[in-house]
Amino acid sequence: MTDWTITRRSALTAMTATIAFPAMAAGGASRMVRLIAGTYAREGGKGVYPIAFDPGRDTWQVGTPVSGIDDASFGVGGGPGGAYYFVREKAAGEIAAYAPDWSHRGTAATAGADPCYVTIDRASACLAVANYSSGSVAFHRLDARTGTPGEPVIFRHTGHGPDKARQEGPHAHWVGFSPDRRWLHSVDLGTDTIFAYRFDPQARTLAEPVAAWRAPPGAGPRHLVHHPRRPLAYVVCELSNAVILLDARPDGSFTTRHTISTLPCGYEGASQAAHIAIDQTGRRLYVSNRGHDSVAVFALDASGVPSLLQHIPSGGNWPRFLLVLEAQRRVMVGNERSGNLAIFRIERDGRLTATGQTVTVPGAVFVGQI
Repeated sequence: MTDWTITRRSALTAMTATIAFPAMAAGGASRMVRLIAGTYAREGGKGVYPIAFDPGRDTWQVGTPVSGIDDASFGVGGGPGGAYYFVREKAAGEIAAYAPDWSHRGTAATAGADPCYVTIDRASACLAVANYSSGSVAFHRLDARTGTPGEPVIFRHTGHGPDKARQEGPHAHWVGFSPDRRWLHSVDLGTDTIFAYRFDPQARTLAEPVAAWRAPPGAGPRHLVHHPRRPLAYVVCELSNAVILLDARPDGSFTTRHTISTLPCGYEGASQAAHIAIDQTGRRLYVSNRGHDSVAVFALDASGVPSLLQHIPSGGNWPRFLLVLEAQRRVMVGNERSGNLAIFRIERDGRLTATGQTVTVPGAVFVGQI
């Protein structure tokens, strides 16, 4: 069993090398929420860190990091045999599979540089990875028993944008399967484009990509979320600091309906929008701002149009990622440069309140529930 350090204000790494989460909180009063945080080694991260939240006691615990999983900038679970997948963000990119006990099941090259996002279609056991620096998407079929990724099929984006420093070429930053499982979409920051790939879950194949939507030049689209009930999507643009509401069409394309800034009116400092999340009811949208170091909360009306509800400080420096724990009415914000996860309470009106609780995780760039 892992040793744990427990605190309401901060959590430091424990001292053992194996990981095991308690199934229940002390006394059996409430179920423990289990999480995992990926980190950058260059910012002090030692691998991926197990984290547990006890809702009954309102305490957070962090365990000894799993060593050997360096630069895991994104991950996803639910693979065959309970496999969990991490991208290894480095020049020779990799996708690595792990068993529920974090034993290594296998690694495959993504045949691209700096993979930064991974998505899975669980029913067909297929997985896709966005290779940021090389502007490509790697498509992997998974072993039906172990979940080990096979050799990738590579699709390369083409094009560029007007920002010569950031858009000199394609930069795939997000991939995701459509709710109807007919399409894989890739958001490309470098070309101001969302690409659509026809997906055949029976044959386990992707068709060549086509442009599904063009962002305003220089917007730098980064991540996308789908509305849980309507044929809508929201794309956050890193360079223009905007959220754009899109109507999703059956042919895999999108049309623009509405645009709103992620920053306060009149703010003139440097900032880069990062992560976007939506709640399960489709009533609230959350976006992190790096530079302004805040979380923007948007209310979604009956037709899905966002309006600003709140800006709240992120509780640290450079909020790259946020995770909504809806059942526990909490949001975790991963502040990469200050090396901490800040905890917020979701109020009844959807606004966030800072709890003052933080979890210390050096170089935190991703948090996932397991």
